[in-house]
Amino acid sequence: QVQLVATGGGLVQAGGSLRLSCAASGLTPNVFRMGWLRQAPGTERTFVSAIRWSDGYAFYTNSVKGRFTISRDNGKNTVDLQMNSLKPEDTAVYFCAVDLLGGTTWDYWGQGTQVTVSS
Repeated sequence: QVQLVATGGGLVQAGGSLRLSCAASGLTPNVFRMGWLRQAPGTERTFVSAIRWSDGYAFYTNSVKGRFTISRDNGKNTVDLQMNSLKPEDTAVYFCAVDLLGGTTWDYWGQGTQVTVSS
């Protein structure tokens, strides 16, 4: 059974930094990518960043490019999201997720961790 546990959220002032971590257990070797999505109150869950498991190629939504950095440790099955220069609009619940086949949907989700950026 696949489990994803996300940690590292919190409250930070605008311009500050946070690092999110996601630890996965029960994964098979056939992971295409792991990533982060976020959901602000009253909005849909949206893509933030992902990393391709085979070669570490990273994907970012435009609004976080240059501020967020995703990384992975294949041996530990972890993915981290370093978030710098945080803005109030980054406030959301952040979810880590696993995509096994490289499709348009995510196969497994973590429980979410709250990130709040005050102005």
